[in-house]
Amino acid sequence: MIALSLAEVAAATSGELICHGADAPATIVSGAVDTDSRAIGVGGIFVAKPGEHTDGHRFVGGAAEQGAALAIVERAVEAPITQIVVADAVGALADLARVVVERVRANGRLQVVGITGSNGKTTTKNMLRTILEAEGPTVAPVASFNNAVGAPLTMLRVTEETAYLVCEFGADAPGQIARLAGLVTPDVGIVLMVGLSHAGGFGGIEQTAVAKRELVEQVRPGGTAVLNADDPRVAAMADTATERGVLVRRFGEHEGADVRASQLDVTPGGTHALLSVDGEPHDLFLKVLGAHHVKNAMAALTAAAVLGVSPENAIARLETIELAERWRMQVMGSDRVRIINDAYNASPDAMQAALRTLAQITGEGERMVAVLGAMSELGEHDVEEHQKIGLLAVRLRIPRIVVVGAEARPLFLSAIAEGSWSDEAVFFETADEAFEYLKDELRDGDRVLVKSSNAAGLRILGDRLGELFA
Repeated sequence: MIALSLAEVAAATSGELICHGADAPATIVSGAVDTDSRAIGVGGIFVAKPGEHTDGHRFVGGAAEQGAALAIVERAVEAPITQIVVADAVGALADLARVVVERVRANGRLQVVGITGSNGKTTTKNMLRTILEAEGPTVAPVASFNNAVGAPLTMLRVTEETAYLVCEFGADAPGQIARLAGLVTPDVGIVLMVGLSHAGGFGGIEQTAVAKRELVEQVRPGGTAVLNADDPRVAAMADTATERGVLVRRFGEHEGADVRASQLDVTPGGTHALLSVDGEPHDLFLKVLGAHHVKNAMAALTAAAVLGVSPENAIARLETIELAERWRMQVMGSDRVRIINDAYNASPDAMQAALRTLAQITGEGERMVAVLGAMSELGEHDVEEHQKIGLLAVRLRIPRIVVVGAEARPLFLSAIAEGSWSDEAVFFETADEAFEYLKDELRDGDRVLVKSSNAAGLRILGDRLGELFA
């Protein structure tokens, strides 16, 4: 975090300062901010956040022992450390992030990019970070730090030297993206797509679209909205941008896109596309598997162009990326048995894209195996969307469909009803049972997709299979 006095932190968080030892209101703090006491180092700032399973106030003393300079708490704790008592620790974290970003922006060259969408946020964030890091000091989220805690923690990592702050905004209810994006008023806002991910929390896909539009509504006037031209709900957000004095740039396969892709070719070695950037042709070859990642790359490329990065430099950097993120189309195993572990997130769109990628990269004499778990937070669409995936798997002629977990059972029943009988489709209650089956079932030439939402836990199954067949 940038250097602030204890009095300034207290003012930013509307808190009561209780100094310890030699500390005074003018004492400067500048250490890293975290809600995990185990990650706190000397000079750090520990935010004692109440949690579902434990209470951060229990660990204030431990943070002090590790050298923390300040604890932000909701109640004073007996511990040898200066404390600021606030009404809401998570809210205080957001307030502090707002103040820090405002100061850095006012005194430096900081430009802020916000990313949202039902799928692809983390991959796009990683791609954009790779592009921008070569241009100047860049701060971007660790993993998927995109919620009410993770997003402010990312923002608080900026310094006076930071040139680019990339923020990822997730949400499972209306208003959350507006609150998070409102902390930084992005210069560039990227909306990737509107799908059924978290539809249960929003109440349906149209409400999801309203929530994703919140990012466009928070882009500063004179900034730029980067929109997916292939998604009608996202493309319609251009009207909101224009009304607010926000410029619009589009990406996709649509003819009207500023950055347009054609001639997509997915192979086991990666994905090729011919790009047109404002009418100029460019070849793109991603080592990351899947045609859907070309869309993420185009979003990153479009945003980078807004920030002044040439297409040639952006593409060259994109082509160095080996892995989008752990458990996202992560290639494991060996040439003998190839495992694609994509079991961190799974919406209907992402599930369909992964299955199609499996079909595209499986060559003659090789066998497709799909290990599928539940898609979370689909609300009233849950059964129907799982049934659609079972139908697609059969229609793609996947000869071995392994369904894991009770919540994914409609997928299995759909595959059976569509004509996948005998042992072509099998069902297991647990990942351990599926592993015992697969370790004997898989054979040379198999290409195996492991796909589910994070909550289903199949990412660990994918890791086990990757290690077994390495």
